[in-house]
Amino acid sequence: MKALLIIDMQIGSFKPYTLRYDTLDVIERINKLSHCFRVNNYKVIFVQHDGTKEKIFLPNTSDWELLPELVSSPTDDIVSKSANDAFYNTNLHYLLAKSNITELFVTGCATDFCIDATVKSAISRDYEVTVVEDAHTTADRPHLTAPKVIEHYNWMWSEMTPTNFKIQVIRTKDLLTLFA
Repeated sequence: MKALLIIDMQIGSFKPYTLRYDTLDVIERINKLSHCFRVNNYKVIFVQHDGTKEKIFLPNTSDWELLPELVSSPTDDIVSKSANDAFYNTNLHYLLAKSNITELFVTGCATDFCIDATVKSAISRDYEVTVVEDAHTTADRPHLTAPKVIEHYNWMWSEMTPTNFKIQVIRTKDLLTLFA
């Protein structure tokens, strides 16, 4: 069974929307993917950062809410996390096991923090992981532009030594073709 993880696509991470690279196109690609997953009866899981420890992204505030352009469904699951890794002290692993999910497709924000931490945690737990190459984003960093950060991480994940599975990195359009 498959699940689409949509990580930290929250209002507080996108103030302003131009803070993150290619925001509106990333949202559009995530919406296409989530629609495809729902049509195929696969899980869609939104992961939201609870920044209570940092006094940011507080639950039930506008910063904590999902971006309004994201399409969600009552059948989607929501996981609240308090660290970069979506598995750390959350019910994500339990939720995936309960639904017999072994394949994860990862999207969201931020490439070099929460996406990377979750991808590495997932492979160490023996999930088959696919990172959707053009459906995650980040901001410019002091030493690298956001497109370079994204390019670097896509390359790094595709080159990592496999656990039981090699991380796949695939573009949205190619992934959608596989599900057609």
